[in-house]
Amino acid sequence: MTDRQSDAAPHSVIEEIAAARLSFDQAFLAHYRRVYRYAYALTCDRGLAEDVVQEVFLRLYQNLDAAQRDGLLRAWLLRVTANVSRNMLRGLSRARSRDKTFIAQASLTAETALPDGELAREAEIAETRRVLDKIKEPMRSCLLLKHEGLSYKEIAAALGVKESSVGGFIARARREFVRMYGKIQKL
Repeated sequence: MTDRQSDAAPHSVIEEIAAARLSFDQAFLAHYRRVYRYAYALTCDRGLAEDVVQEVFLRLYQNLDAAQRDGLLRAWLLRVTANVSRNMLRGLSRARSRDKTFIAQASLTAETALPDGELAREAEIAETRRVLDKIKEPMRSCLLLKHEGLSYKEIAAALGVKESSVGGFIARARREFVRMYGKIQKL
């Protein structure tokens, strides 16, 4: 190998890696919906989920290179989403108690204006969310992330658990969901 070839090889590898990295705009467009859905699944509140997404992408903007290390950008985003969601929920516990009255009044108004099919669908979604809320972490997050299409490796990276544990968490979460959801349906 000549000096010219040996000099060209490292640059081409570096250029390939740099080309594989996404710009902030590309990362935002590619992952916004997934981050929002996961934030909403964790918070059960659209406004709070939007705040979480905003914070997650602000952190991505500040740490774009670190986030794309090892090719696990999606896992990084979902881990940050989980952490930001938990922090916001912890910090908003008092505000939630004040808002419960407002939400109850608003939902009564909204329910009267909806057709029966939509009311039944919303009731089923609310029932499913209540069951999911009863499943303990990290089983709940593993189940939600698997439903989002993440691999076991990505789930493990996002939640900071061993990859070998992810399958067990998902299986236990599914059993718990079926057991609890079945109880609710029988009532």
